[in-house]
Amino acid sequence: MDGTMHSTRYASPIGPLLLAGSGDCLAGLWMEGQKHFRETAPADMTRKDDLPVFAAARDWLDRYFAGGKPAPSELPLAPAGSAFRKEVWEILCGIPYGQVTTYGMIAATMAVRMNREGMSCQAVGGAVAHNPIAIIIPCHRVVGTDGGLTGYAGGLERKARLLELEGVDMGRLYIPAKGQGPSA
Repeated sequence: MDGTMHSTRYASPIGPLLLAGSGDCLAGLWMEGQKHFRETAPADMTRKDDLPVFAAARDWLDRYFAGGKPAPSELPLAPAGSAFRKEVWEILCGIPYGQVTTYGMIAATMAVRMNREGMSCQAVGGAVAHNPIAIIIPCHRVVGTDGGLTGYAGGLERKARLLELEGVDMGRLYIPAKGQGPSA
């Protein structure tokens, strides 16, 4: 990826989205009002709507919001993060449409990959929460063990809408009451 970061906007059914990248790769996708935006967004971006990567991302998002199932691998992605976070984001990309997983299941997978006996669900939760390419890297498909829709930087209502759009059986999932903590 060249060093120059550009941005564009996309009007989605869940609100405005900000996309960031170079001419070659998509580096970010954030929802208006998203937590961790300042921590994961490049500090200096120039608006440039006509980059090929933005055209590809808009096409991907158009198909997604129309009910299609485009794969993350269809886009050149370059999320900035530690090796650990990138490994977690790779696992997220493998969660199929219509399905969810838990922080605990990702932690178990990471423990195996790192040749450890165990892995902290909180470490995994931190990596999931700091995913800089929302929707395309599907962090919204991670839920608590008890079915609680927890830990979504874009807001739990948006998380529920995305899961419904993807055909997830929402019967066993719920939005926790205020003050209820996340569960692994």
